Amino acid sequence: MATSTGRLQLGLMMRNGQNQPAGAGRVVRWTELRELAKLAEEIGIDTLFVPDHLIFRNAPPIVVPEGESRGVWEAWTLLTALAAVTTRVTLGPFVACTAFRSPALLAKMADTLDEVSDGRLILGLGAGWHPPEFDAFGYPFDHLAGRFDEALQIILPLLREGHVDFAGQYYQARECELLPRGPRPHGPPIWIGAKGPRMMRLVARHADAYNTVTHATPATLAEPFGRLDDACREVGRDPSTIKRTAGCFVMLPGAEDDAPGLPDQSIRGTTEEVADQLRAFHAAGVEHMTCFLGPWNARGLEAFGRVIQALRG
Repeated sequence: MATSTGRLQLGLMMRNGQNQPAGAGRVVRWTELRELAKLAEEIGIDTLFVPDHLIFRNAPPIVVPEGESRGVWEAWTLLTALAAVTTRVTLGPFVACTAFRSPALLAKMADTLDEVSDGRLILGLGAGWHPPEFDAFGYPFDHLAGRFDEALQIILPLLREGHVDFAGQYYQARECELLPRGPRPHGPPIWIGAKGPRMMRLVARHADAYNTVTHATPATLAEPFGRLDDACREVGRDPSTIKRTAGCFVMLPGAEDDAPGLPDQSIRGTTEEVADQLRAFHAAGVEHMTCFLGPWNARGLEAFGRVIQALRG
């Protein structure tokens, strides 16, 4: 694997609504998220990410008691509010499901949020993967890669050029324009999360960054980064032109009280031990690491702030 140069950027997944781990049965409301976002900016977090989901029910890999549902606040509404209460951090959906909104409307929303945030948006995109939320909210769960491919053929020209004329099997946007335009002439950077061969080719053709989660050790990055290299060779793109990002669970002291806790494969340990593990990911080629933090509260963020100091000291 290539070694990343420059400073390792750190992202934080905003655990909102009933998104676990946030404490069993506890709803994380906007007032709490607002204060946590301000604290995250103070301690040196580079990016705040929001999950783009609608509802969770029992369907692997999601484990919810049969007959129960859990959910999160709507991502774009929350991101807009976060843009208004922060000044430095970049913001983004992790990742926006292109099936949940018209692709042209999604491009319009992204351009508008880039304006509201003064050019701080990272646009993460994915095809979706949790069937219960597609069923509950009335979205088709078929031909996900094909639908995603067509969505990109609308979203990317709109954001990068301001116009598109497209008619496909699943989507259309005829003589569509983005007016007015946001602060960046070619729109925000595009991050794509993918696994399968067709999706990886789309990453290689179109993405500014490739996103893969979750990992407890750098060794597990060899497979997804290898798939990226193969896809780039297949489409004729230099793999070094795509930013490599990853995600991990980070368990800090006190996380054991934050039921239901974090997965066993989490990064954990003392301040310096966690910092060392993040350094190892950076050495393995990761340029941006998104952390799913436990405990998810001000105490956990303050502890992670000490990790950041150790990492960057």
